Amino acid sequence: MSASGAAGLSGSPVLGPEQVAHVARLARLELGAEELERYTGQLASVLAYAAQIAVLDVGDLEPMSHPLPLKNVLRADEAVPCLDRESVLGSAPAAEDHRFKVPKILSEEA
Repeated sequence: MSASGAAGLSGSPVLGPEQVAHVARLARLELGAEELERYTGQLASVLAYAAQIAVLDVGDLEPMSHPLPLKNVLRADEAVPCLDRESVLGSAPAAEDHRFKVPKILSEEA
């Protein structure tokens, strides 16, 4: 798409099946005739909408990283009673010296 052929007289982008087929080839896509016609219309609509947005005056707007205000919703950090050690260790498959017993996964033999 050349710079001179990128926009029509009304300022809206001109997009033809040739440009869509070219982009499809670059993306390694094979489009049938029906798909080419459908995507030409869809891409032309997207480019026309982008052209409408491009003419908006946003010079006095502050850039933002997200369209909505973000806020972490955290619960209050309150102390609560701990679980009973004996009942927790009693539910474990193996316990030793008041701790969970797990299989050794590292050894000095490499």
